[in-house]
Amino acid sequence: MQESSLFEEEMDMAAPLASRVRPQDLDHFVGQKHLVGSGKFLREMIDKDQISSMIFWGPPGVGKTTLAEIIAKKTKSRFITFSAVMHGIKEIRKIMNEAEEHRLLGERTIVFIDEIHRFNKAQQDAFLPYVEKGSIILIGATTENPSFEVNSALLSRTRVFILKQLEEADIIDLLESVLQSPQAFPELKIDIKSHLLKQIAVYSNGDARTALNTLEMLVLNGDKRGRQVTVSEDLLEELLDKKTAYYDKDGEEHYNIISALHKSMRNSDPDSAVYWLGRMIDGGEDPVYIARRLIRFASEDIGLADNSALNLAVNTFQACRYIGLPECDVHLTQCVIYLSLAPKSNAVYKARRAVKKDIKETIDEPVPLHLRNASTKLMKEAGYGKGYQLAHFYEDKLTTMPTRPESISNHTYYKPTQEGNEAKIKQRLDYIKEWKQKHDTHFSSEK
Repeated sequence: MQESSLFEEEMDMAAPLASRVRPQDLDHFVGQKHLVGSGKFLREMIDKDQISSMIFWGPPGVGKTTLAEIIAKKTKSRFITFSAVMHGIKEIRKIMNEAEEHRLLGERTIVFIDEIHRFNKAQQDAFLPYVEKGSIILIGATTENPSFEVNSALLSRTRVFILKQLEEADIIDLLESVLQSPQAFPELKIDIKSHLLKQIAVYSNGDARTALNTLEMLVLNGDKRGRQVTVSEDLLEELLDKKTAYYDKDGEEHYNIISALHKSMRNSDPDSAVYWLGRMIDGGEDPVYIARRLIRFASEDIGLADNSALNLAVNTFQACRYIGLPECDVHLTQCVIYLSLAPKSNAVYKARRAVKKDIKETIDEPVPLHLRNASTKLMKEAGYGKGYQLAHFYEDKLTTMPTRPESISNHTYYKPTQEGNEAKIKQRLDYIKEWKQKHDTHFSSEK
């Protein structure tokens, strides 16, 4: 537990730039106008001092901690931070009891839990009674979906606010403001061109902390002459070798982006599909996982409209297993483009879903005797295989012999579309159905 010295006037100049220039009020807070803009709900809660327990959910570097500190300062509350790694249940209860004592004396305590998703169930439960009786105002921060990572009991007692990734313009405004701040680089004059600030904003990927750390590195390594520091484009290119990708392959963003890839391919948009694929590859996703998803897509969304789709997807899977990244990125790209442009049909997928529904809603009837193999004399005497009609013995290679239990004999599962190769399949299936309507192969035990 750490009780913050938010309101100390002195600034530790040895602290990182992001800490030195952390805004102290909402007027200097960057981004999240949908929450703290004039007249917005959270802003009204803070201004009217009517705050309640809440959870801030959003990507890294968007101001979750800063916003919690501003709320504490605005409402003149004690501010305590907790760490899942450093604090056990015994210590949590000790601090919560102290908070209750302060409440009885008229002093409110805000408990800030960064990365609340890292707290286990028992730790989260330890806060519950104190939240319920108002001993504390709990503010949790998480990059993970609280629906899955926060106990339902605690979640029901908090209000979730979604913080959005900062836009490029937000980051540029922040950097320009910091360069004018006396707390940023005291007694130094920084010469950095506006297009370089834009490059920093792009590199930071909506993360204010990354942007500020980058600016600080550039200033510390810039060309210093007296009190003036010049940041060159060459230095920027040297330090910004690779943009930081916001992609958590173990978290929700993993599922968000694979969903975007899948839906872009389904919408026959190869450019969007290749973009989302690139986000996954550059974010460190396992290429074999991506390839498995492409195999699924080939049957679920293309199916018999283009049989080559499944072949290519399986070949891509093997390529990813054999050679891995970075070489297999082109194989994945080739497959994604092909699947995007292939004719689409979900008839196979719908057939499987229809069968599952039938199996769930109807009794599992025994296999008709004529479809069973008579492997033994006893089985033959019991009627196994009796009346079976071998299609090869008939001129058209077709029979009208029933091949399903009678109760579901008229249920249709596979309904081919007119897309791609499936148009020919539909033509063949229509022919078979019409033939069976016009013929009767006299199904009986005599044949």
